[in-house]
Amino acid sequence: MTTPIAVLLSGRGSNFLALHRAIESGDLPARIVLVLSNRENAPGIAAAEDLGLPTAVLPHKLEPDRASHEAKVLAALRTSRAQWVCLAGYMRILSSDFVDAFPRRILNVHPSLLPSFPGVDAQRQALEHGVRVSGCTVHLVDGGLDSGPIVEQRVVQVLSDDTTDSLSARILEQEHRAYPSALGRLLTEPWHVVGRALVFANGEGSASAKKPTSRG
Repeated sequence: MTTPIAVLLSGRGSNFLALHRAIESGDLPARIVLVLSNRENAPGIAAAEDLGLPTAVLPHKLEPDRASHEAKVLAALRTSRAQWVCLAGYMRILSSDFVDAFPRRILNVHPSLLPSFPGVDAQRQALEHGVRVSGCTVHLVDGGLDSGPIVEQRVVQVLSDDTTDSLSARILEQEHRAYPSALGRLLTEPWHVVGRALVFANGEGSASAKKPTSRG
């Protein structure tokens, strides 16, 4: 049994492609029923079309307000019969009404160890704060900004000569591993949320993180 998922993206969609690879390899029991973008020229849409996946483009700039745009996105998701929604570089903040339409079934990956450095430019924020480790976080989406229950985190060492680009590249490598892993666990293992923490049936809480990775 595979779970139908939809992917929302605004750019290149590298995490969408990571999910697709995991599905194709048999590591993720899901099937992509829709790839949707709010940007007409998003490379991720072209990639999805090349793979023969269903796509939709709904530019938000053509709508009078966020509610109108979200109504069209939700209609497309319902038509696709997606049970889960995966955000893969989707550069839109979702309203509470949108989140409520898929309660605890919207997943996102963020390039920091949340709750540190939410929002945009997380890698730059990490460097400016002089942290020794950074990483990525896969989390359920709630009504706040990168504030939902944490599913999985992966740690990346911050090197003395790191730039925003070099740190971003190493974090992205971990995102591509963490996202399919986290979604796979949510789809195949019992879990529940206690307060702000997501806990799997084996007792593993959301505080756990993979070991640091470094060059060489």
